[in-house]
Amino acid sequence: MEGECKVLLDTTVHTEARRKILQVKPGSKLTTALLVFTLCLAATAAAAVLVFHRHAKGPGQDEDNFDLRRTLRQISNVRAAIHLEGHYNPAVKTSPEWKNEVDHYHSQGGLVLKNNEIVIPQKGLYFVYSQASFRVNCSSSDTDDATSQPIVHVSHTVKRWSSSLGDKKQTILHSIRSVCQMKASRNPDEEGSWFSSVYMGAVFNLMNGDILSTVMEEEMLPDLEDEWGKTFFGVFAL
Repeated sequence: MEGECKVLLDTTVHTEARRKILQVKPGSKLTTALLVFTLCLAATAAAAVLVFHRHAKGPGQDEDNFDLRRTLRQISNVRAAIHLEGHYNPAVKTSPEWKNEVDHYHSQGGLVLKNNEIVIPQKGLYFVYSQASFRVNCSSSDTDDATSQPIVHVSHTVKRWSSSLGDKKQTILHSIRSVCQMKASRNPDEEGSWFSSVYMGAVFNLMNGDILSTVMEEEMLPDLEDEWGKTFFGVFAL
């Protein structure tokens, strides 16, 4: 009887031990998971602190490199452009004289003024524009002159020279306008003047080395208005 009780007791103890082991194993897995989660959280927090520290510190090498890259990007993105002011010069017989050293002048991206012409630096689409303003006297003391030329016209032309076109210039912009009707007068100077402007502009596909120039009738040049902003010539890349 005593032996039976001992065996029963041992069996009971062994069963209880197995039950405790089964209860501990799930707990250890949960602990491991919690430990992994804690480590991940700590790593994330460390990374956040590092990023905050990098942004919170004063200007350093990283900021200097960023500024340098931004400056180089801005330089590379500069679009070619030029704007010239026109004036009457008796020595220039077929065009206004274009000035590149006046208040409203600007030039960048390789566009330059050379021999009173604009030189295109590289192939691309460009907007070409020009305006000529005139002050015309429509009265004459010569009756025959008023009869033979009853209408006063003003005109303006932009031409393009390109190696792809051969050794010649091609008209790309041209405008003509009737200003007034000529009439005979005993005192033509007292009749006053007529003011008129001719503006034109369009987009062209130009080649590297193309040359743009303007043409105007010589007889109209003395009537050219050369105050700032009235007669100009320009190009800019698109």
